Amino acid sequence: MPLRTARIGLTGGIGTGKSFVLDYLASRGVATIDTDAVARAVGRRGAPAFKAILDRFGEGVIGPDGEVDRQVLARLVFADRDARRDLEAIVHPEVWRAVEEWQHGVRGAGVVAVPLLFETGAETRFDRTVLTECPEAMQVARVMARDGASEAGVRARIASQMPAAERRRRADAVIDTSGSLEETRAQVDRVWAAWGLPALRPDGA
Repeated sequence: MPLRTARIGLTGGIGTGKSFVLDYLASRGVATIDTDAVARAVGRRGAPAFKAILDRFGEGVIGPDGEVDRQVLARLVFADRDARRDLEAIVHPEVWRAVEEWQHGVRGAGVVAVPLLFETGAETRFDRTVLTECPEAMQVARVMARDGASEAGVRARIASQMPAAERRRRADAVIDTSGSLEETRAQVDRVWAAWGLPALRPDGA
């Protein structure tokens, strides 16, 4: 049955091209939101999660600008499962509250990028899920180039996430981003059409 309206969860491991796919859909007129961006917003000074983050992790995660230093916090939580769970318990309720508010205003399909979609059981919030993936060596190279991170650090982050095979098993559709940008866009177009969603607008109008 065609989906005239749908809540779609977009996920994938670090460096697998989630942001590219999200940006492509947005450029074609699809309503999109990135939970990473929402998490940054709710964790800013004066926002709902800031004090709880400070209370749990201390002044050491606050940067010179007075805001949470996300790189410092990431190093802490990726090395400590309990710390990661504590951070998720602080941030995730605020993120989903903001996403739900956003979804109330969406007509047609809305796409939500969620890095830890399956890890946190959030797939139940969506009608369909899309996974981006590419070979691990490509993930590592992309993140090192993008963030200036060490290879060991990137591999540790990948290891902390759900294995690709398990994410693939759970996803409704998989986008292989290891080819050209045109090939990735074409895969997105095919998934969109196969699900019977309203046609993507060529100019995003």
